[in-house]
Amino acid sequence: MMNTLLRLAAAGALSIALNQPATAADNPGIDIAAIEQTTGLKGKYSKEENVFKISKPRTDVKVEVDQWQLPPFMGLTSWAAFTPVHNHVMMMGDTVVFEDEVNPAMDAAFEAGLEVTALHNHFFFDKPKVYFMHIGGMGSEEQLAKGVRNVYDRIAAFRKEHPEPQQQFLGNIPSTSSISAEPLERILGLKGESKDGMWKMSVGRTSSMHGVKIGNAMGVNTWAAFAGTDDQAVVDGDFAMLKDEMQPILKTMRAGGINIVAIHQHMTEDDPHYFFMHYWGKGKAEDLAKVIKQALDKQSK
Repeated sequence: MMNTLLRLAAAGALSIALNQPATAADNPGIDIAAIEQTTGLKGKYSKEENVFKISKPRTDVKVEVDQWQLPPFMGLTSWAAFTPVHNHVMMMGDTVVFEDEVNPAMDAAFEAGLEVTALHNHFFFDKPKVYFMHIGGMGSEEQLAKGVRNVYDRIAAFRKEHPEPQQQFLGNIPSTSSISAEPLERILGLKGESKDGMWKMSVGRTSSMHGVKIGNAMGVNTWAAFAGTDDQAVVDGDFAMLKDEMQPILKTMRAGGINIVAIHQHMTEDDPHYFFMHYWGKGKAEDLAKVIKQALDKQSK
């Protein structure tokens, strides 16, 4: 009984400690002052896990979920957590973004040397639609904190310029499609199929599940579909990426102005394991194809 009481008392003391301001003696290996000063945000330190975490609630745009106004406390808060790893610091975070903020925020992360590892939704029936972009990195506290600050500042600047979330990407899509297949097949070095003035290609990749080989027909593929006209086209598609290919492909697509709209997995038992990135781009069909070709070249053959 005495041991049980002591354990309960210790647990209670830890719970209280987690809500107290951190001191230098509490956080070996983490420069909390540098993180707070660089990000401009106060955080909380977990002595138990040796993790320092900052957070930033999204209060600038009202969000409804299931016809109910969602308080930031219910999951509408960006955060970044820092912990020492060997001679560096590791950062992981989740960033609340609206549809029109996703790609500016992603660009800001890449500019600061951070990784983007997932992009997905948390809610249904949300107005405006809310997405969550996961970021990460290794380095010094100041480097990583600058990266986080860069992402948050880019979002704030974009929202200041556009107080209301936008409803579409720039540029219109013609109602009738007339995409020329030959230039796209020449640029990509791939044959595709045409239908009603649209054009689509697919590149299969290989994996295995439960000891059975799987590939293109089972959904392990990279594809692109073009519609509109040669001068005013839209392209959407999906990239099947191994983990080491993800960051180079994402950076290539963004450098070419193609919008990333989702990053997630499709399977759980595949070996090797693939991640999938969905995208949407507008512009001249040949220019879009050139960017996709550059991204394809980042993949292992």
